[in-house]
Amino acid sequence: MDPTEVNIPDVKDMNIDNITKNTILINSQGPNARVKYLFERLVTHLHDFARETRLSTTEWKTALDFLVSVGQISSDVRHEFILLSDILGLSLLVDAIDHPKLPSSTEGSVLGPFHSHEAETIESGKDISSDPNGETCLVICTVKNPSGAPIEGVKIDIWETDSSGHYDVQYSEREGPDGRCVMKSDKDGNFWFKAIVPVSYPIPHDGPVGQLLKLLHRHPWRPAHMHFMFEKEGWDHLITALYITPDPYLTSDAVFGVKDSLIVSLGKVSAIQAAEYGVPEGTALITHDFVLVSDKETQSLRDQNALKAVADLFPGKKMKLLDHLPVPDVD
Repeated sequence: MDPTEVNIPDVKDMNIDNITKNTILINSQGPNARVKYLFERLVTHLHDFARETRLSTTEWKTALDFLVSVGQISSDVRHEFILLSDILGLSLLVDAIDHPKLPSSTEGSVLGPFHSHEAETIESGKDISSDPNGETCLVICTVKNPSGAPIEGVKIDIWETDSSGHYDVQYSEREGPDGRCVMKSDKDGNFWFKAIVPVSYPIPHDGPVGQLLKLLHRHPWRPAHMHFMFEKEGWDHLITALYITPDPYLTSDAVFGVKDSLIVSLGKVSAIQAAEYGVPEGTALITHDFVLVSDKETQSLRDQNALKAVADLFPGKKMKLLDHLPVPDVD
């Protein structure tokens, strides 16, 4: 901004005690109440962190260099910042805040860094994996509302690794999408497909996030799972996954994605199912009923949670919702 076009307050004689107040003051000149509130809280917490930990210049320089390295290794097929957000538990926290769930609905999980928009749209019954080394798995699912009524025409993104624990986008020589697809639920809310049994795998740990995990004495492994994302106008956007039990990493997932309600056991295809779905009897089987909630239900619950949260955090401070997001009420 041209300094002649903005009203810049006087800030001078900066010290430990007044730098936070003055930074917030000079960041609060714009018209957007939500942006002002976000940066007020961001600066407050960052400055308090530095004061509480007595952060050294060397430590801060190390942190900045780390963030630079996270950006440098990121690409169109590797989003290291998503990975960093995941291993800090922030991705799951933001999803839980922004998409609160009714008790009867399917809980969310992390998107992860390997979702792709190039997946092909297929009909039910197709095989999404070309991996000859994977164990064939039949997946039969439904999409319903909390009352049990089917939801037709839901767009469903599905993706998983191959049998070695790698996503298709991790191969530089790949010729196209594999282990992923897009489907639509039918009039009865059904969709089904053939895939391979999910396997445990480590998140990419050859970069800065891997170095951080090593520093924290943490492993990089994720339990076996399959990703699902549901989208239809009028319904709350759902990003989730199904986690296969037993698995040694269910209680120590590197990105904190596991929830008890999302843990499923592998079954076996019965003779009746084999005839109906055209797979050999005894094939590995995953079945699940996904439950979506409406945008209105989620919005109402999100508003309630937001007002309660800010009231608990700032007793006596007037707050209001602007576009369903909390801001100080200064009117």
